[in-house]
Amino acid sequence: MVRFKNRWLLVEFIPCSDGQSTRRPANEINAKQIWSALKQSVLNNFGDTGWGAVGLSLTVKYYSPTTNVCIIRVARDHHRIAWGAVTLLTSIEGHKYIPNVVHVSGTIKHAQLAAIQHNREVIARYRARAKTPAAYQDSYGDFLQTSTLEIEALQD
Repeated sequence: MVRFKNRWLLVEFIPCSDGQSTRRPANEINAKQIWSALKQSVLNNFGDTGWGAVGLSLTVKYYSPTTNVCIIRVARDHHRIAWGAVTLLTSIEGHKYIPNVVHVSGTIKHAQLAAIQHNREVIARYRARAKTPAAYQDSYGDFLQTSTLEIEALQD
C-alpha cells in the first residue's frame, strides 16, 4: 500500500484596505475562492508544469472568515510550489490580501494545534484593540469554542 505524504500550510490572509473597493467587505471570501486564486497564482507563476505538479493534491481544508486563517493541504514533494504561489498571491476576488504563512507541518495534527493557537492569538489582539477585560464574556469566546471543534474535526 502506498502512503501519500502531505504538507499542511497554515496561512493568514491579511486584508489590505486600499480605500477604493467598496463592493463588499474583504472578509466575505470562502475556501472555494481561495482555491481558485491559488490555482491562478500557480498557473501565472509556475505555468502548466507547476499546476500539473500540485493540482491533484492542492485542497483548502479549512477557512475562518473571522480570523482569515486557512489550512491548505498539498503533496510533500511539491509543497514549495504551493508555498511560493501563496506568497506571490496578491488578490482574491478583486480584494487585496497579504498572505502570511504562519506554519508548515507534516501532519494535520500539528497544523490543527498551530491553527488553534493562532486563533487564540488573533482573538486576544481583537480583545486588546477593543480594550475589554480578560473576564469579559463576548462572542469571541463562543467563536473560539466552535472554531476549535471545527479544526479538531478535520480529517486527512
